[in-house]
Amino acid sequence: MINALVIDDERYAREELMDLLQESGKVNVIGECSNAIEALKKINTLKPDAIFLDIQMPQITGIELLSMLDPDTMPKVVFVTAYDDYALQAFEDNAFDYLLKPVEPMRLEKTLKRLDRECQPVDYAPLVSDMLELIPCSGHNRIILLSPTDIETAYSDLSGVHVVSKTSKATTQLTLKTLEEKTPLIRCHRQYLIHPHAIREIKLLENGLAEITTLNHHQVPVSRRYLKELKDRFGLN
Repeated sequence: MINALVIDDERYAREELMDLLQESGKVNVIGECSNAIEALKKINTLKPDAIFLDIQMPQITGIELLSMLDPDTMPKVVFVTAYDDYALQAFEDNAFDYLLKPVEPMRLEKTLKRLDRECQPVDYAPLVSDMLELIPCSGHNRIILLSPTDIETAYSDLSGVHVVSKTSKATTQLTLKTLEEKTPLIRCHRQYLIHPHAIREIKLLENGLAEITTLNHHQVPVSRRYLKELKDRFGLN
């Protein structure tokens, strides 16, 4: 649904256009304005997807209003006017479309179809990998790339975030939250993550605490908060 403002100093013209927009089923009219000053405030407040804008209005014209809008955040502008003299200037000022009064429903439908396509949010998900294939870590004058499958545990301390593999420990600029969300590592403590496949033993301690021993004999604490989740994951009572 396209959120739109209708801006026209003629009341009946506004009402007729709003009726057409509502009947289309593609537009949600979130406001109407009778002059450019009122329109400028509502555009900045309501942030519509599109505005249907008359050109000839008292004090400030539609063309002048267009020049007051921020090009980076400007809604799609459809000029609606009784005169075709301004068509060239309107398109030079980056208007989306130009409709002549009285607005013909079939011509408006074409505009709305284009608007609907333009106003659809862009889905960037296919461009972003859900999981990290490699974890960048800092070394002496170099960057080390570790596979998440090689990481047994990760933890944070005052000096940063560290990842521990079978043979080494390295520091990464990634946060524990990112590692938790983008790798197979799971949370076992506020400051520790563990790879489930690296767990060799879970030793239950007093006060609901626990300690994990990894396949390569690293010791990793488990807090009360995460012990139940860990047990549930492995089907333990």
